[in-house]
Amino acid sequence: MEFFEQEDIRNLGNLELLARQVVEGFIIGLHKSPFHGFSVEFAEHRLYNPGEPVKDIDWKVYARTDRLYSKRFEEETNLRCQIVLDASSSMYFPEVTPTSKHYINKIRWASLAAAALMNLLLRQRDAFGLSVFDSEVRAHTRARSSTAQYQLLLSHLHRLITRPEPNKGTAAARALHQIADSIHKRSLVVIFSDMFEQQERAEALFAALQHLKHNKHEVILFHTVDKALELDFEFQNRPYLFIDMETGEKVKLQPAQVKEHYVQQVREFTDALKMKCLQYHIDFVEADIRKGFKEVLQAYLVKRARMRV
Repeated sequence: MEFFEQEDIRNLGNLELLARQVVEGFIIGLHKSPFHGFSVEFAEHRLYNPGEPVKDIDWKVYARTDRLYSKRFEEETNLRCQIVLDASSSMYFPEVTPTSKHYINKIRWASLAAAALMNLLLRQRDAFGLSVFDSEVRAHTRARSSTAQYQLLLSHLHRLITRPEPNKGTAAARALHQIADSIHKRSLVVIFSDMFEQQERAEALFAALQHLKHNKHEVILFHTVDKALELDFEFQNRPYLFIDMETGEKVKLQPAQVKEHYVQQVREFTDALKMKCLQYHIDFVEADIRKGFKEVLQAYLVKRARMRV
């Protein structure tokens, strides 16, 4: 993975430190990429406009610069971002144990990606909130811009990582409808989810994504998957016991027996999801947990620049 190795994220105990490392590594990389023009730091002040309350003027800055600047407050932030995290049991794949060869799964990857995004938002004085769902919305924090908010949301993410619960189903469509109605208008909604729903619920899921756009939100969907195992079904051809992490249902088989059909079904759903996102003007980003976090932060910066136009 970019910026650090698997061993560095074995524990994920210090989510704040790891998030900062991700962001600082990304910022260094910006100077060597076509995106070097994006600003990742924003001033704490703005020029004073005649007629505004003089109580907001920072007189210390005036003494140094001989120019009038007003302090910026939370409600004046440039952007509101609601991060939506799927915490259903399928997001805990692959299972991570003390003896695991790898230390990353979908929920860990998404939590660290979300923490890194929050770190970048905090640096830019943007407001951010967090919504967590599985079969229902478990947490919903309104967007704010403060270090206290950052620490609170990191604690939510840390609990998701350290307290896995088995057999948690998902109701993404219902949760997204609820979230669409509860967040500030003209927000950026960033979703981390594998979007795995039963086939008969696919249209309801697409309708929920459309609801977000109907409410004037800009949306980025990070389709969070272990691409090799979940999309390409790259298992050795030997007997396996496959267990549905949301229902506990078990089935014994050899991958070669079902691979062709499985890959076709997954590809058809993914293609339909991509098509709906294109139709609704939603940014779809394939987020492979075996890769780094550069695409997450880069997609955010590109979307943010477009929203300011």
